[in-house]
Amino acid sequence: MLRNYSNSRTLGDNIRLGTLTAFTAGTINIASLLIFLSFTSNVTGHYAIFAAEISKGNWSQVAVVGLWIFLFFFGGFVSNFIVITFNKKSKYFAHSMPLVLEIACLLFVGIYGQFYYRKTLEETELLVALMLFATGLQNGLTASISNFSVKTTHLTGTTTDLGILFSMFTRKEFRKNGELVARAKLLMSIMISYVAGAVFSGLTYYHLEFRVFYIICLCLLVVIGYDAYKIHVRHFNTGYRYSKIYKKPNLIASFYHKVHGVPKIHLPEGRKKRKLVFDE
Repeated sequence: MLRNYSNSRTLGDNIRLGTLTAFTAGTINIASLLIFLSFTSNVTGHYAIFAAEISKGNWSQVAVVGLWIFLFFFGGFVSNFIVITFNKKSKYFAHSMPLVLEIACLLFVGIYGQFYYRKTLEETELLVALMLFATGLQNGLTASISNFSVKTTHLTGTTTDLGILFSMFTRKEFRKNGELVARAKLLMSIMISYVAGAVFSGLTYYHLEFRVFYIICLCLLVVIGYDAYKIHVRHFNTGYRYSKIYKKPNLIASFYHKVHGVPKIHLPEGRKKRKLVFDE
């Protein structure tokens, strides 16, 4: 889900990433609506409030709502900055770090809300601001690594694109277009997962309250852990892993060596067999 970048991503990569992150976005949005009476997975409504407060001359609220909008923007900025800065060193690190930051933000909201929240206006404004930054991180990451194919924190563009695609599918030649069908599958999976997350949040909030944010963090950990499993466990015994890891000391490789023994590398006849680090 996180290892591949831009055009190297498959439909399966995008669907897995889209469904899980859309589920969390729907959960976050309904939880914030029930707790704080404010949406936090998009800023469309906040722009309208921002303009209304300007027209009223309510400058304190203009500053608050303006900060909310900026933090959603800044979350996207931070995500893409991390991706383009560290992508050449480690795609997995670059793509997982924004989710780690999002988890940290949501954990803070959950812990503070469960143990310290006193329902004051100032607390509410700050927690909403933090949640908008977190969803900005998520939306910026999914859009950045998928070449803008996956956006999961709001459904306005998704619904518009689906309307266009379904109108095209009234013609036979478009129904046979694999690229359009794949796009429709991706958008439908995002929409369904977002709604499922919202329903889940609405059904469980009155029992879990702020603890619902721990479940959201768990879903994001699944996204991070899926690729960690792929890299460090499932593909560990491939020739690529041996060539990259066993040629130099590595804690994980050393542990694997002790459990499974040194891998045997079969070389073509005539080539001198090279010793591995752990043979010495």
